[in-house]
Amino acid sequence: MTRSKSKLLAFFLAASLLSMTHLPSASAETKPARVTALDRIVAVVNSDVITQIELDARLRMVIQQLQKQGTPMPLRDLLEKQLLERLIMDRLQLQFAQETGVKIDDAQLDKTLQRIAQENKLSAEQFRAALEKDGVDFSKFREDIRKEILMARLREREVDNRVNVSEGEVDNYLNNRSAAAGSGGEFNLAHILVRVPEQASPEQLQKLKSRALKALEEVQAGKDFRQVAASYSDAPDALEGGVLGWRTAGQLPALFADALGNLKPGETSQILRSPNGFHILKLLDKRGKEAAFVVQQTHARHILIKVNEVVSEQDARNRALQLKERLDNGAKFEELARQHSEDGSASRGGDLNWLSPGDTVPEFEKAMDALKPDHVSEPVRSPFGWHLIQVLERRSEDVSKERTRLQARQEIRIRKADEAYQEWLRQLRDRAYVEYRLEDKN
Repeated sequence: MTRSKSKLLAFFLAASLLSMTHLPSASAETKPARVTALDRIVAVVNSDVITQIELDARLRMVIQQLQKQGTPMPLRDLLEKQLLERLIMDRLQLQFAQETGVKIDDAQLDKTLQRIAQENKLSAEQFRAALEKDGVDFSKFREDIRKEILMARLREREVDNRVNVSEGEVDNYLNNRSAAAGSGGEFNLAHILVRVPEQASPEQLQKLKSRALKALEEVQAGKDFRQVAASYSDAPDALEGGVLGWRTAGQLPALFADALGNLKPGETSQILRSPNGFHILKLLDKRGKEAAFVVQQTHARHILIKVNEVVSEQDARNRALQLKERLDNGAKFEELARQHSEDGSASRGGDLNWLSPGDTVPEFEKAMDALKPDHVSEPVRSPFGWHLIQVLERRSEDVSKERTRLQARQEIRIRKADEAYQEWLRQLRDRAYVEYRLEDKN
C-alpha cells in the first residue's frame, strides 16, 4: 500500500535516445558495428514517460519475488503488460502527489527504513549490507520506499480521511448483516479484478469481460490462482497472488459476502460484476471468531500535530517536542491540547475517553500501552501525524455491546475505504492521457 519528477524533459531525452544510431568507424580497418540496446519508451503517461529499462528492472524484481513466494511464473508477455499497467498507476499517483504538494522528507524516510531493518532483526548498517549483497542498489531502494510512503499518505489524504460512518449505517448493518457475519465468521480469500473504465464503450466492456472469462477458465482448468492473478488482475495485490487475507463478512462488499456464503474452502466464484469491474473470488479458508467480553481499557488523552502541505514532517515533530518540554515543566495537558491539538478532541482537552484494544491505530496503541498512568509519551508518529499521549487510568470492562458496535463501524469503514480507493484510482486513470508503446518494435 508509486515516478519521476521531470516530465517533458524526460520525454525529450528518451526521444533523443530513440533517434541515436551507431555508425562504423571511418578508419581503414573498419570493424563490424556492435549493436547496442538502447532504451525506448514503452508508455507515455500525461507528460511523463516509462521506459523499457524501468519496465525490465521491475520485471526482474517481480520475477525474484514470485520465485520466493513459490508462485508459478505467468507468461512473460502477460506479466510485462501487468507490470506496465502497475507502473502507469504508480506514476499517475506520484504525479498527483507532486501537483498537490504531498512530500516525504528524509527524516520520515530514515525512520521508516530503520523500522524495516528492525523488523528484519538487523541494524541499519546490516540491512543496507544485506540489500547490497543481494544486488539491490540501496539508493534506489530508498527512493522506492519514499514513493511507497508517498502513495500511502496520498491514499490517507484523498480517500481514508474522507470516509465517514454514520450511526444509521451502524444500526442498519447490525440489523441486516448475514448469519455468517452475525456469528463472527471470517473468510480468508483471494481475488482477481479486471478494472472497467467508468465510461467504457460496449466494445471495451466486451473485451474486458472476455479477459475475465479467460482468467476464470484458466482457474477452473486447474491453473494456480496466484499465477492467474499475476497475469490478469488489475488489483494492487495482483503480484501477491491476489490474496486479501482474513476479512469478516462486514468488511466485504455485499456482493463478495453473498458469493462467499455459497463457497467451500478451495472453491472459486463465478464472475461478479461491480461498478469497478469484473471480480473472481477464491475462498482459501473460513473460521468462526469468538467474541471478546472483558477487555483492558485505557482512559487517555492526546495532542495531535498534523503533517500537511504547509507543515513538514520535521516541523510537526519539533512542535510536538516543544509542547512535551512545556508539559515536563509543569504546563497543563488539557490547556495545551485546547490551544494546539488539531484533533476533534481538542475542545475536550484532548480527552479520548475509554479506549479498548483496536480502537486506535497500532502505532498509537503500542505507545499508549507502554505508558504508566499520568505519564506523557515522547512524540509518537501515526498515519494522522505526531501525538503526545497521556494515560489517565486503566480498567477491565465488559464491553460486549460497545465492541459489537465498534467492530461494525470499523468493518463498514474498511469496506467503504477499499471501495472508495478503487473508485479514486479508476477516476485518476480515466482522466489521464496514456499512450501504450510496448508493442512497438524499434
